[in-house]
Amino acid sequence: MRKTITLAGTLLVLATLTLTACGSTSATQSDNTSKVSQASTSPQKTTTLESGTQKNENKAATSSSRKKLPLEYRLALKKAQSYSDVMKASKKRIYHMLTLKTSYGDAIDSKLAQYAVNHIKVDWNQNALAKAKDYQQIQNLSESRLKMQLTAKAGDQFTEEQANYAIQHLND
Repeated sequence: MRKTITLAGTLLVLATLTLTACGSTSATQSDNTSKVSQASTSPQKTTTLESGTQKNENKAATSSSRKKLPLEYRLALKKAQSYSDVMKASKKRIYHMLTLKTSYGDAIDSKLAQYAVNHIKVDWNQNALAKAKDYQQIQNLSESRLKMQLTAKAGDQFTEEQANYAIQHLND
């Protein structure tokens, strides 16, 4: 009997702590969202890459200012960067993967996901080119089928410009 009462008391304490933590998360997330929205409105600088494409660099995305970001934003940036580096995914595809609820966990908030895809360090043309080379090596697709795969909503979701770049530089 005593073990049952102790177990029930422990469960009650855990439930209370969980509810308290959940309640404070929304307030913290709201505070963090306002901090990041201020950071994400800072002026953007455009840099021309060797490939001739332009890349926006937000001053808020520098490593020193990233340390000031709330933890959930840093984690979202890290996850988005990983999707770009490993999967060579497009901006839309990364956003979709970040916001998709799976059996492995809850989706990231849409504002947080948008912040992450806007602030990772990536050359989207190079990601499209890497995907195109993968498809050519595995499936030997024609240029038109390759472009369709790269831009399809059910496919990789690269922009027309990024797909064109990939096709133009496929044999470089």
